[in-house]
Amino acid sequence: MVRCVRVPKREGEPVRARLLDEGILDVNYRIGAEGDSLLIPVLEDVPGFECADADLRPQERPAGDYREMVDLPDDLRGLLPMSFDVVGDVGMVKIPEELAPYRADIGRAMMRANHSLRCVFEDRGVKGELRVRDLDLIAGEGPSETVHREFGARMHTDPARVYFNPRLAGERHRVASLVRDGEVVIDMFAGVAPFGVQICRAAKPEAVYSIDLNPDAEAFACWNREDNRADALVPITGDATAVVPTLPMADRIIMNLPQIADRFLPLALSRLKRGGTVHMYKIIEREEFLPMCEEMVAMSAENGHTISMESFELKTYSPTMSVYSLD
Repeated sequence: MVRCVRVPKREGEPVRARLLDEGILDVNYRIGAEGDSLLIPVLEDVPGFECADADLRPQERPAGDYREMVDLPDDLRGLLPMSFDVVGDVGMVKIPEELAPYRADIGRAMMRANHSLRCVFEDRGVKGELRVRDLDLIAGEGPSETVHREFGARMHTDPARVYFNPRLAGERHRVASLVRDGEVVIDMFAGVAPFGVQICRAAKPEAVYSIDLNPDAEAFACWNREDNRADALVPITGDATAVVPTLPMADRIIMNLPQIADRFLPLALSRLKRGGTVHMYKIIEREEFLPMCEEMVAMSAENGHTISMESFELKTYSPTMSVYSLD
């Protein structure tokens, strides 16, 4: 028997991608089905998911695994990244320094193994307050501008110019499913407005104000509004600290700036209706998470707000840190 998590079929792909990213997915077995649920094999129990044991079929490493197509010394093969990001037809991979001489080989192997890729970039991380990726083309042909498909939506984006995280697809779907018709939503750090697009597809909000410092993000958000008929989406270029106070009171506020989102909680609460919800994302040392939550509750009380909080670990960020989702 194999240890599994049981999830609804509609949530299978984002959950599978998340588990793979966190190194919890057991790639030695195939995903099973049981009624309206999928049974996804895991290496350990996952908090927040229903766990079960199931008789799943073994799965050999697919012939299209790029790691088997790279020509490099055996003592370096274990350094090849197990996962990488795909945005539309653009692949992005973080390459360890030891593998720098083999960058082009890695990129070409990824394209051979993934026929949908037009190009592959080395991802050197997110830089600057605009949160754009430092990319270097290692295979195929640019540009990095592309169209990413997510839960039926088309997201025009360019990871070298604007912020977009494909790994939050499941979280965007979750938040959108909570929105009720007529809500006013503020997305304080919106990028190309993927949260807003999914919300407009799932409900009929009065307005979704999508704010970003980057003028290019507003341009892509407008494009996404038109292409997805997200008429309630209102892209805005500006600093959230200046823009948010000018907006109507909101039923729901999204704060996807994980490094420092908690600094903006007082601002968010100042524009939140009674009974409203803030969706905040935070990267923090695991041992510091609960004290941070207690501090936020105390700070909110000092400012006249009584809050309740639900949270879960979204993914591992480093050996000692995680990304948390807080409602």
